[in-house]
Amino acid sequence: MIEGGSEMYRVEDTMNRIARNAGISAPVTFTTPTGIFISIQGEPYMQLSPVSQRGIDMEKVAGVNQLSRHFADKQISLFALRAKLMDLDQNTPYFPLWLQAIGSAVVSATLMIVFAQTYDWFDVPLAAIAGTVGFLVAYGVAAKTKIRFISETLGALSLGLVALIGVRIGAGQNLDNVIIGAVMPLVPGVAITNSIRDMLAGNLLSGMARGMEAILSAAAIGVGIAVIFRFF
Repeated sequence: MIEGGSEMYRVEDTMNRIARNAGISAPVTFTTPTGIFISIQGEPYMQLSPVSQRGIDMEKVAGVNQLSRHFADKQISLFALRAKLMDLDQNTPYFPLWLQAIGSAVVSATLMIVFAQTYDWFDVPLAAIAGTVGFLVAYGVAAKTKIRFISETLGALSLGLVALIGVRIGAGQNLDNVIIGAVMPLVPGVAITNSIRDMLAGNLLSGMARGMEAILSAAAIGVGIAVIFRFF
């Protein structure tokens, strides 16, 4: 669930529910964006599991929630729950890349109109193309390297180049509007929202950690765009 972008309080609640339904009356859980801890109150046992990667995958979060409900309703056993959770982790359904690319184009085009506060129809196609290119570059870089935030920087740089070239050859008019829309698929909106929800729920450590991660992602995007305006 953490790898899928869930809030920490939701993770802790799911872990506690599974533990109680499995017969543990007093589970003790502690979660952070980089690891989870669970133990039994009054017992010298504790299990630690690190979280090495994080992203946005609501399908995985919803799947874990559904399985925990089935276990609570006694529809599946504890061993079956573990097997299904392992299967979900290894075989989470994903939208195909071409469909994600179309989604990024739609998001870029529509949000450009929303944030520019003008019906700039001439720039819509260029914003859609630039947003798709930026998303595909960020997706490809993230799949090839483990260095955090480099994918956002290169994605923002590539969409900025496409927007700049498009405006200069006459395919667009307002460079600012095009970039505002095209950058939207890269913005860590879910991470920012979840960090605020975690802090409101009392998980200050997790909320601040995830908020800092979101800020660094936004800064990486800003660096890529700033390079375009500074040197081109």
